[in-house]
Amino acid sequence: MRVLITGMGGELGTRLANQLGNDPKVEAVLGLDIDPPRRRHRAEFHRVDPRDRDRTTSLIRGFQPTALVHLGVYEPYARSSPRSAMERTAAGTITAVTAAVDAGRLDRIIVRSGIEIYGRRRGAPVRPDETVQPDPTSSFGHQLQHVERVCTEGGLHAAIPVTALRFAPLVGPSFPSPLGRLLRMPAVPFNVLSDPPFSVLHQHDAAGALLAALRRPVDGPVNVVAAGAVTAFQAARLGHRLPVPIAALGWYSARLVAELAGAPVPDHVEELLTRGRTADGSHVGELLGVRPERSSPEVVEELYAWAEVVHRSAAGAEAA
Repeated sequence: MRVLITGMGGELGTRLANQLGNDPKVEAVLGLDIDPPRRRHRAEFHRVDPRDRDRTTSLIRGFQPTALVHLGVYEPYARSSPRSAMERTAAGTITAVTAAVDAGRLDRIIVRSGIEIYGRRRGAPVRPDETVQPDPTSSFGHQLQHVERVCTEGGLHAAIPVTALRFAPLVGPSFPSPLGRLLRMPAVPFNVLSDPPFSVLHQHDAAGALLAALRRPVDGPVNVVAAGAVTAFQAARLGHRLPVPIAALGWYSARLVAELAGAPVPDHVEELLTRGRTADGSHVGELLGVRPERSSPEVVEELYAWAEVVHRSAAGAEAA
């Protein structure tokens, strides 16, 4: 395999590149992203903005990938502003899929998606499985729907399988996530009227699903969701945070306070807090041969166990 990883500078791309480094079946790995990986790896990496169509196309065609792992899906307020996230995701997806297919050797596409694609419209299934049609009700959900559509069309054109891994919201130590930042605030808002449950996924389990899908591609969507669920109130208690009850009219103020504190709340995270976010992930073992190792409560506990950064003065450091 010659594996192209878009979005390799992120946690998932770096983990996957390291896992592929010692695989004798992998001839070469090429990574593209706006930021360089934070860990060393053996893959070839190029720092390029996904909106730079000419350079991206040239690199991909020169590499001639047999497998595309498209992780260049930028969540709003994770590593990019909402506008930049949308632009980079849309432009990068079209360019990467088109160039990889045109290179002529592609035999599989693995794409990062999310359960936000199902939406939370009134009357919609609470735990949708892969047979439920996407009906996004947030900006990020529409973003994911566009990504899946472009990848599916590319797969049909090349007559190859396209595996869309619909991850539960990703949170974990060192993982850039608007939900993770919000939960780690000293005070965590929750919906006082219902406090609906949501599921999450650890980055380690997400990377394991990517590797499994690369080795055993499935033509279609696969929900990857940790077992169990938590509510915002339960998450706050797990992290010894102050749960703050919020009614319908109070969410504007809660978003403003969170943004001033460095944890802006995009609409898909507010939707999660007010309407919940779960999905049926029971088929992942059958389809990919792997299952998430951590439950949703365990993922949240590990998020809180991640040590805070302690800033020390120069005088204090010298004294130590």
